Amino acid sequence: MRQIADGLDADLIAFQEAESVAAAERVFDPARYTVVMEERAGRPSGTCGGEHKSQRVIRQAVGFAIRKTIAFDRHPDVTSLMLGNPQLRSGVDITLRPERARPLRLLSIHLKSGCFAGDTAKACPILSEQIPALEAWVDAAAEAPVRFALLGDWNRRLGLAADRVWSELDDGTPSNADLRLADAGTGPKCDPRYDSFIDHIVLDRRAGADMQSFAETLYGSGTKHYSDHCPISVTLAR
Repeated sequence: MRQIADGLDADLIAFQEAESVAAAERVFDPARYTVVMEERAGRPSGTCGGEHKSQRVIRQAVGFAIRKTIAFDRHPDVTSLMLGNPQLRSGVDITLRPERARPLRLLSIHLKSGCFAGDTAKACPILSEQIPALEAWVDAAAEAPVRFALLGDWNRRLGLAADRVWSELDDGTPSNADLRLADAGTGPKCDPRYDSFIDHIVLDRRAGADMQSFAETLYGSGTKHYSDHCPISVTLAR
């Protein structure tokens, strides 16, 4: 996993499902990256697999790995996404302030799993409650002078035609909330079982205009398939 992360050579990586900074630093080289993670404590919710069944899973946390040469501000976590449940993830909210480039505000998220499309799955009421909290963050950020993006595991196929969640978020009000789905028109190649992304990078009107490319990084022929998720990325103009 460290080799895969190093190979991305990204300025910033949004990640999910790490328990602690120490765990994340096993993947994201602390000589290259500063790791910031949500402050949510979580609670024991099950046991690990394999030979580690005696150990408890405490939390699956959200965070960022930020290249050490890039200055950033840390904002309060977006705890409204938790809906009062310590097992639902909060959002990690930062603003990058790179030299010789415009700032960029970023929110790393991991929404409720199980409502990938439609509205009938058991998890859909919870996901539906998270969307107004997310929209409130989008609308506030859209009124501010800094371009922004949301990154992470949405657990939702936003690219499907007439998706309700996407329609609610991409309402164009305020004007900078006219959003761009970076993977629009592109299907994943990571796992043949899936033909639509659930990991997304969503850009506001300003950042969307700065997007130069979108890519999915595959693990390579003959390489162990470490996950049914593969890294996705965008390149933005400075």
